[in-house]
Amino acid sequence: MQTKTINIERKFRPEIEGLRVVAALLVAIYHIWFGKVSGGVDVFFVVSGFLITTSIISKYNKEGSFKFLPYIKGLIKRLFPSVITVLLTTVVLSFFLLPQSILGKTIKEVIASLFYYQNWQLALSSTDYLNKDQMKTPVEHFWAMSIQGQFYIIWFLLFSLIFVIFKKKQNLKIINVMNLFLGTLFIVSLIYSIYLTQVNQPWAYFHTFTRVWEFSLGGLLAINLSKIKITSLMASIIGWLGLIGLILTGIIFNVSTMFPGYIALWPMLCAVFILVSGNHETKFGVKKFLGSSFMVKFGGLSFGLYLWHWVILSFYQYHNNERPGLVIGVGMILLSWLLSYLMTKYIEKPIRTASSDKISFKKLGIGLAINLFAVMALYFIVFNNPLEKEKVALSNDYPGAMAAEKQLNVKDDVDVIPEFSEIRNESPDSSKDKVHQKIGESKVLVGEYGKKENYDKTIALVGSSHAQHWLGALQTAAKEGNYRVLNMTKSGCVLTTQDSDKDCEDWNKNLIKEIEKQDIDLVVTTADSSTDVKGKVDPLQIKQFDNITATKTPIMAIRDNPRYEFNVPETLDKFGEEETIKKMNAKQRLPKVSKWNKLEEKPTNTKYIDYTPYFKENGKFVPIIGNVIVYMDKGHISNSYSKTFGPKLKEDIEKYFKELN
Repeated sequence: MQTKTINIERKFRPEIEGLRVVAALLVAIYHIWFGKVSGGVDVFFVVSGFLITTSIISKYNKEGSFKFLPYIKGLIKRLFPSVITVLLTTVVLSFFLLPQSILGKTIKEVIASLFYYQNWQLALSSTDYLNKDQMKTPVEHFWAMSIQGQFYIIWFLLFSLIFVIFKKKQNLKIINVMNLFLGTLFIVSLIYSIYLTQVNQPWAYFHTFTRVWEFSLGGLLAINLSKIKITSLMASIIGWLGLIGLILTGIIFNVSTMFPGYIALWPMLCAVFILVSGNHETKFGVKKFLGSSFMVKFGGLSFGLYLWHWVILSFYQYHNNERPGLVIGVGMILLSWLLSYLMTKYIEKPIRTASSDKISFKKLGIGLAINLFAVMALYFIVFNNPLEKEKVALSNDYPGAMAAEKQLNVKDDVDVIPEFSEIRNESPDSSKDKVHQKIGESKVLVGEYGKKENYDKTIALVGSSHAQHWLGALQTAAKEGNYRVLNMTKSGCVLTTQDSDKDCEDWNKNLIKEIEKQDIDLVVTTADSSTDVKGKVDPLQIKQFDNITATKTPIMAIRDNPRYEFNVPETLDKFGEEETIKKMNAKQRLPKVSKWNKLEEKPTNTKYIDYTPYFKENGKFVPIIGNVIVYMDKGHISNSYSKTFGPKLKEDIEKYFKELN
């Protein structure tokens, strides 16, 4: 055992326990009643950085070394019992209470949460944590746990390097080395966080490196706290200012669009003020409140409150359209406290304080195995039922759009397709084949479908994702029409000659070149956008139409389908068909008179098609037609429903070819 070499004070900080209570309550309160971000998670990150830095240095002072195995064992014993318990409970409840439309996503996220990559799972699945229209899984909040776990690995690597330097260069002042490393990490991560928040805020929200600066701030405070000299009066003032400022974060700032950029400094500096204040004994300081026996006792349960409240809230919202009232919301918080207390007393504490690591890890291994078994059982029960009869779009039981075309009376005693558990897989084949161009790219990707040899005609589907979702219909039409189908689409890019997004503008230029290269008989695209009710068809879009027809390629322009401000299949799954129909027609924004029909001068060699009647029954927009769910989200047609348009689309294409001849 060596003499203490790095000057850092390690002592019990009761105000930190109270700060955890405030942060956890803010997260729960803002989630339950306001559906907003509070800044509480950012406080947790600062506190984690402060505590783990203090712990690492203190352990090095005591043992003269810093080894991975003891370090990671301690973290696993502290974090995993609660995580395994909450996730297992969630999986069991999901079987009985979870809407099927979110089940597949939940299974993926449970696995991601178990292995601490949930933040990347959410980022890669294009989840927007702050989008109220997206149905949330009951484990979505584990993104913060995953970032924290990844941070602990980063900190091990960082301090291992620092200690190696310290041992080899004894003449260096170790605190200066730490400040250099942590300060550089803080600045670089902060700059990147500000940049990425401006460019792609949903991605930035889950990115590990946009959050590292928050942990770094806690680490910098830990190694420099003893140098901060202020009067007792100043300590009292900044402590209370920190607490008040933290509570007001969600009220003062529009955190839904500004986090985790520079605005996150506000709650973090509030936490720093509290920690600095707590380092001084004052008569009327915030430490008296946050460090009280009541707050300290509940501080040990704050982690559980964070984990449980979202699970309870999620299952409530799957079956209730409105946010919880005061009584129900308070009940959720109290139930979360109770579950946290029981989990801490009977699961977490016995594992953490077991007589040996072998016993602790044996229990954790059993818990992990049960979790994985439960997830697999849920997956096979829901997604791989061998007794279930295959349900096919355009069959007698599932005519979809053809039910509206032929005014069929379809059976209403069969399950609709696609199943809610499969609705997220209802994107067109071009997305699955990765030939639908993503945002930020200008190259035209070409996907080939239908007949690939000995075909009669080549039809190109071009435009944004609202053109792309007609691919299923074209694929169906191609079977009987003997067409080759080319998919040339890009997310967020309508046909135009000028766009505020440079990549869209370049993509449109490249599109004309690609159409000239290919031997195309017909271009199919969207005629307009249904979201702009009072507007007109963009003249620049018409100009691009003219550029296409100038290549001697005619166009079939399909009127855009109705779009909504809510996810249609998720609403259908949660509240049923009748309630969804009411909501669809109350929120309907499709102009009664088509913008295309208002055009004074229409583009040449362009056939306009309006399929709006195929989204209605008895004059009302509906979510299910011919036993097929119409939408896959807020405005994109499900691939199953698109396929049922095949016969009608083929008929209209053939009529147009005859007109052209």
